[in-house]
Amino acid sequence: MNRYLLIAAFIAATGLVACEKTTVVPMPVPGPAGAPGATGQSGATGNTGNTGNTGNTGSVGASGASGEAGAKGATGATGEQGATSGSTTVIVVPPAASAPSK
Repeated sequence: MNRYLLIAAFIAATGLVACEKTTVVPMPVPGPAGAPGATGQSGATGNTGNTGNTGNTGSVGASGASGEAGAKGATGATGEQGATSGSTTVIVVPPAASAPSK
């Protein structure tokens, strides 16, 4: 019986040593956020690149062909001869343009 007791004690000791114990480690909780920092300075402006050369002027295009002459119109009818006795001619003269006011 001593052997059984010794074997049982050995198995119990081995079982207790082999068990994994979980240890709870408290994690720090972050506090409230602080005020934002000041805005950084702007960087320096880069150099402006060189301006390119002006291109050459293009060639003048060829002249177009001349169009054909139009057809001649028909001759109008001859008017009647006016009366020769007692006719009066009236000449209408438009009024002179007034000078613009300043």
